[in-house]
Amino acid sequence: MKMLLGTAISGGVHYVVWRRLVAQADFPRGWHRALTGLMVALFVSIPVTTWSRNYLPGLSSKLGWVAFPWMALCGLTFVALAIIDGVRLAHRGALRIARRPAPEVSLSRRRFLARATGGAALAVGGTSMARGMIEARGTHEVVDVEFRLAKLPPSLDGFTIVQLSDLHVGLTIDRAFVQKVVDHTNSLQPDLIALTGDLVDGRVGDLRDEAAPLGQLRAKHGVFAVTGNHEYYSGADPWIEELTSLGVRYLRNERVAIGTAQAAFDLAGVDDHGADAYAGHGEDLAAATAGRDPARALVLLAHQPRQVRRAAQHGVDLQLSGHTHGGQIWPWHYFVKLQQGGLLAGRYEHEGTQLYVTRGCGYWGPPVRVLAPLEITRIILRSAAA
Repeated sequence: MKMLLGTAISGGVHYVVWRRLVAQADFPRGWHRALTGLMVALFVSIPVTTWSRNYLPGLSSKLGWVAFPWMALCGLTFVALAIIDGVRLAHRGALRIARRPAPEVSLSRRRFLARATGGAALAVGGTSMARGMIEARGTHEVVDVEFRLAKLPPSLDGFTIVQLSDLHVGLTIDRAFVQKVVDHTNSLQPDLIALTGDLVDGRVGDLRDEAAPLGQLRAKHGVFAVTGNHEYYSGADPWIEELTSLGVRYLRNERVAIGTAQAAFDLAGVDDHGADAYAGHGEDLAAATAGRDPARALVLLAHQPRQVRRAAQHGVDLQLSGHTHGGQIWPWHYFVKLQQGGLLAGRYEHEGTQLYVTRGCGYWGPPVRVLAPLEITRIILRSAAA
């Protein structure tokens, strides 16, 4: 259903871009047919790439470098066209309000304007895409965020959790990219590493070698993870088994104590928001928090930010989430923000529960990030008594 909806939206965007850049530009018949055929082929390449990642990974990894940059270019060009057409519409409206007649435009003039505005929109979209590709494949920003927890023991003041999320190994993210993230993370020498879902996009048999560097992650108190929605698209159980063999501890609606008996906090993790659609999976905060000492601070790993609304009902002090990519490509982040109930990136608070939403250390689909840089998050816990 999600893929069909996405394809329908993509089809609408492609139609608008085709109509403005090809149909209204009134190219000669040969050029018109060639450009139309090219746009149809590029449109079809997007769902083919997404579908084939679990069946023909070799095809998807190669086709992805064509289909996904085009997806970004088409979307950004659509936005530029919408802005241009909005300005033109506002100008016409102003003329009507002033009761001034709109100037008559000849056919040749109309053709020139269509080509000029279409070319300008394509140039803006192309420039934005190129800069976004550099951003998506560039250096990760380490974002330090301090959270004061009233119940955190003074001896744990300054405890660091490095959060990695939404790596999306597969398609255009390979072993070299993963190794870069792992090396950067280890250089921070964290007390604990939290992996908050969407680590992979493909089957274990196809991506085992690409994901292998995750086994090199090192932290004093261990590496912990929860599932994201893309783990379920790729086969959650095999991936949980694989990453567990690499030293990652999955928290499946469960809780562990971090520290010593005298100075500790609880770390809990729950399955993804939509995991109940898969047999043997599903978010269960009641199980994750059952029998806990309410006097001990509780940090929760949950893939989607909107899970904080239930977390607050179970006395969670701090929730760490990902999923949104910070929107990844402006201005499409407005749709992501709407889907998560206004929770996009950064710090939030909900009914006494603090929340941090990371922009993520990878990307999904287009290897493009516009106004949403790559992020490795370093959470610094502070004791109110320190």
